[in-house]
Amino acid sequence: MTTDVTPHTSATPSPAPAAVRAAAVLDALATSATGRLTLSELAREIAIPKSSTSNILVALEGARLVERSEAGYSLGRKVVELGGAYLSRMDEVQEFYRFCEQAPTLSRETVRIALLDQTDVIYLARYEGHPAVRLTSNIGDRMPVSLCAVGKALIARRHDHDLDQLFPDTAELPTMTRHSLKTGSDLRRDIEVIRQRGYAFEDEESTLGIICLAVAVPTRGAHGPSLGVSVTSLKATFTRETEAAMVAELRQLAAAIGGQMLPST
Repeated sequence: MTTDVTPHTSATPSPAPAAVRAAAVLDALATSATGRLTLSELAREIAIPKSSTSNILVALEGARLVERSEAGYSLGRKVVELGGAYLSRMDEVQEFYRFCEQAPTLSRETVRIALLDQTDVIYLARYEGHPAVRLTSNIGDRMPVSLCAVGKALIARRHDHDLDQLFPDTAELPTMTRHSLKTGSDLRRDIEVIRQRGYAFEDEESTLGIICLAVAVPTRGAHGPSLGVSVTSLKATFTRETEAAMVAELRQLAAAIGGQMLPST
């Protein structure tokens, strides 16, 4: 599902409608199931005439933000360059990699940092310390919060009245395995456990044979920058001893990243 940023849905007119439409095109391509859309599909997706969509695509192609082929349009390499430049300047991401490289336990595992965006998380970085763990989520990918430990750890920080609106008890949640949480009620029960325990645990909910632990990065206030860190491991080799070590180092990592976000006093 794409983010609705098209001008016709905004209560106040944008001072730069062409820029808003260009952003809508990029968002549509980013969230497309195939990563590629035709001119007609894009025009229909952002609800503007094909002629206007074509003009936007010409400008985006000239800026290398989209690429054209016989099958349609896809995101261009310039998007990768911009994303890489953004991430390389985030102190939190740099601290993430520094910590993972020297951590006794996490350095041998697959670790990720993610940002909460409404009811999804976006993965910002991934440290590959365990070659046997192959994940489907790459840097820049989105994942519903109910399907991942880091998403649940982050959403657990939200106020109950926010959760009531986002995840009513009867809400049907996306599922990926037979272990996935299925309703808003299931998620709320899990959130209560996370709040008591202090970290989130995902047991084969997004990938069979894989478990994941996660904690939120400390910030000032429940609506501050919402970052979380997680470690993914094979369930077959997972023990309570490794769980304790992973959680301890995740909390240290979260504190280290949080130190980059909190203003000095």
